[in-house]
Amino acid sequence: MLFSSSNPALLVLADGTVFKGWSFGATGTTIGEVVFNTGMTGYQEVSTDPSYLGQIVTFTYPELGNTGVNLEDEESERPQIAGAIARNVCFKPSNWRSTQSFPDYLKQHGIPGIYGIDTRTLTRKLRSSGAMNGAISTEILDPADLLMKVQEAPSMAGLNLVKQVSTKKVYEWSDPTSPIWEFRPTLDVSTSEQPLTVVAIDFGIKRNILRRLASYGCRIIVVPVNTSPEEILKYNPDGIFLSNGPGDPATVTEGIETVRALMSSQKPMFGICMGHQILGLSLGAETFKLKFGHRGLNHPCGLSQQVEITSQNHGFAIDANSLSASEVEITHLNLNDRTVAGLRHKRLPVFSVQYHPEASPGPHDADYLFNQFVQSMRDYRQRQQPSLSL
Repeated sequence: MLFSSSNPALLVLADGTVFKGWSFGATGTTIGEVVFNTGMTGYQEVSTDPSYLGQIVTFTYPELGNTGVNLEDEESERPQIAGAIARNVCFKPSNWRSTQSFPDYLKQHGIPGIYGIDTRTLTRKLRSSGAMNGAISTEILDPADLLMKVQEAPSMAGLNLVKQVSTKKVYEWSDPTSPIWEFRPTLDVSTSEQPLTVVAIDFGIKRNILRRLASYGCRIIVVPVNTSPEEILKYNPDGIFLSNGPGDPATVTEGIETVRALMSSQKPMFGICMGHQILGLSLGAETFKLKFGHRGLNHPCGLSQQVEITSQNHGFAIDANSLSASEVEITHLNLNDRTVAGLRHKRLPVFSVQYHPEASPGPHDADYLFNQFVQSMRDYRQRQQPSLSL
């Protein structure tokens, strides 16, 4: 920490709670939903994950920035968080891959941060009262004035943020997980068949999801959220992927309608996080806002006495009671609060999970889900081939 050379900063929550600290990153004022992430590593991946758009992230690990940042670990083209909160900050990182300090990285992209506050107290506050709007400022240091700004900001519930992060044009992705980071050297990838084509609907997709799909031998076409079902089917995909993303899933009506229309194609479909919620909504389910969300690297999920340790980042969940028991099977529960963490259609090759099986960083317990998606696409392709008459 460099208190002597840092400017004072103020954090004010919507309920009037005030924290005084010191500035890192950019100066100015930022407003967003204040949440917490319990991961001990991965602050750069968290900061660049489009699912965090509009959120000020409290990092509960007490020291932030020790390994700096580098271009290889970005999950999108820039940081997406509205602000960062830390106990201590490292201004002089030490790591062989580091190209820049985390404070300089945030400053470059105009994102304010505050450090030197008791993040344990703040996290306990958010756990008991729930995630809420807040503001970080280096220019408005009167709590009452900053609180007025916070109270004018819209709630995350009812907010459609997907259009801000979804790609504006169609592109193909081909880069797999780098060999030095590949944790499954014997992937089930066929070299004799034509590559499986996956159309990924971009609600705010992470690059490491695309890398995992490429590692399993898929050809990946990423399309904007407003792409019509007819346009998607023109690519003749073997499967359709529904990505993660920010905001309230119930507001992404065009995505819900597109997925509902694509169901009639009976093509394999796999959703992650926002994609999981969009899939549930397209099947007639409802979503609700969690009190403080699930954000971290060690959330237990499972069913039938099997447990996966998972990486998660979401503030909404599917209402289990709103799912049609005749059509949908719940495959995973979050074992901390018993919310829906996975589902599968009983007749169609369609499934989803609320967590991140690509888990970068995080555990790799759930990477098998990519293989399940690939196998589902192979089975679909096989069914489409005309039978040979003798």
